[in-house]
Amino acid sequence: MSNSQGGILYLVATPIGNLGDLSLRAVEILKKAGIIACEDTRHSRTLLDHYGISGALFPLHEHNENTAAARLIERLHRGESVALVSDAGTPLISDPGFPLVRLARAEGIKVVPIPGPCALITALCASGLPANRFSFEGFPPRKSTARKTLFETLRDDPRTLVFYESAHRVKETLRDFGAVFPPERRLAIARELTKRFETIEASTVGEAPGLLERNPEMGRGEFVLVLEGAATVQDVPAENELPAEQQRVLQLLLEECSVKTAVGLAVKITGARRDVLYRSALRLVREVNDTPP
Repeated sequence: MSNSQGGILYLVATPIGNLGDLSLRAVEILKKAGIIACEDTRHSRTLLDHYGISGALFPLHEHNENTAAARLIERLHRGESVALVSDAGTPLISDPGFPLVRLARAEGIKVVPIPGPCALITALCASGLPANRFSFEGFPPRKSTARKTLFETLRDDPRTLVFYESAHRVKETLRDFGAVFPPERRLAIARELTKRFETIEASTVGEAPGLLERNPEMGRGEFVLVLEGAATVQDVPAENELPAEQQRVLQLLLEECSVKTAVGLAVKITGARRDVLYRSALRLVREVNDTPP
């Protein structure tokens, strides 16, 4: 596929597990493209062989993407078209390719996205959590201290938060969730999406570590963690208002304790639902912060 005005850079989304999820348009583009840039040539060859695609593979991964991008731009300028794929899902979403796309656009090369599977969107839609506003945070830092620091900056974000995580760090990440986010915050744990052992478990920050401990199979595969955003004053329905005495107890506790501690103690003292107490605590804190001195 070439033309006198230069080649086209296609960004082709590939299956995140089930090979049947490759679109007809993606198959057509991959069959016509002169070059298929990919992270792992062996991995991509399995997909291409499944569809009878015999295009030339060009390695582009995190260790060579700057030099590889420059070489591909030269070939695009010569009229060859390039299809960029990742090992799974949509290119550039926690995957290599950004330097190539940025350079292509700077050089006036046409960039055409071929939409398709994306793990974060797949998990978000099936999570049962709000999808109208969300923030994709990619893979959290590898070290616990850095993870907690990141989570602290996100603790009061009202948007649904979406993270990727690997099997060998997911338990530690869930424990760090528990060190920062309220235990009643809802959490969906999605693993092996579109594959044979696909699992999407509804849980909470407080319950999630135990869920993995009790189910060893849940600790395997590639994970997407979808975390409920912080509640806002507007999120508290009128019918969930606390009775006056429970409200008074919570308010007294908040004068001496953090929100997390105050809510925990209020549950034991009043017997009220934790989620209602938590949302009411946020309302009280907000009202105090908004009161002029």
